[in-house]
Amino acid sequence: MFTGIIEQVGTVERMKDTGELTIFEIESGIFGDIALGDSISVNGTCLTVTEIKEGAFTVEMVNETKRITSLGSVGDGDEVNLERALTLATRLGGHIVSGHVDGTGEIMDITFDGSAMVMRIRVPEHLMKYMSLKGSVTIDGISLTLFDVQKASSEIILNLIPETQERTTLSGKTPGDLVNIEADMLMKHVEHLLEAGVKNV
Repeated sequence: MFTGIIEQVGTVERMKDTGELTIFEIESGIFGDIALGDSISVNGTCLTVTEIKEGAFTVEMVNETKRITSLGSVGDGDEVNLERALTLATRLGGHIVSGHVDGTGEIMDITFDGSAMVMRIRVPEHLMKYMSLKGSVTIDGISLTLFDVQKASSEIILNLIPETQERTTLSGKTPGDLVNIEADMLMKHVEHLLEAGVKNV
């Protein structure tokens, strides 16, 4: 589990696609306490640490994850958003994030409103039911607030404060780029209970 508050931006030092899986070696920066088997959110995708070297760690991505996330387009030298799994002592500054990506969205437009970066993203239609005005969404592992939801065009509008621009990879995105989307977990669980016929939830 994660909070959607990015701890650092890391750099992919080496990427290798074997056909069976994809291996990423990522510069670890401040992550001096990671251990084999730890979960790390990489652009919002929960991956498992399989190797640790000085200043870097390795994670592996199976082909299904490659198909449903934007990590298939990440290569050597690219920057990625990183967050370690939360602990019981962690402040939950964002919202509850599983690291299980629901799909990818396409950045349609980027403008500025004062210091805020305004980003318009087209979301797969089947995920729009989870997009609630002023609710939460995870974009490339970042917990963000939905400033506008445009159902007719299947788009969401985000306002990125300067802190988010400086501490994540979103400031380097351009229209046409794909981003990983995870819908609010609580909304998905409530939907599941209602569809199962559970009353009084």
